[in-house]
Amino acid sequence: MKSTRKGLRDGDLFKDTYERLNCAACEKVLKKQNDPDEVFSVRVCPECEVTYKELR
Repeated sequence: MKSTRKGLRDGDLFKDTYERLNCAACEKVLKKQNDPDEVFSVRVCPECEVTYKELR
């Protein structure tokens, strides 16, 4: 699982005009899943189900 910063640098993710993270492959907004026991949140693409971790 890559981080969201690395995904942005590699071109797998991009930000829209409202600064939301979007998947570059299917152009859908990533959904956030928070686990209270972890230091990071998980961002998931709803269409292709690729996951990225994002530090809080």
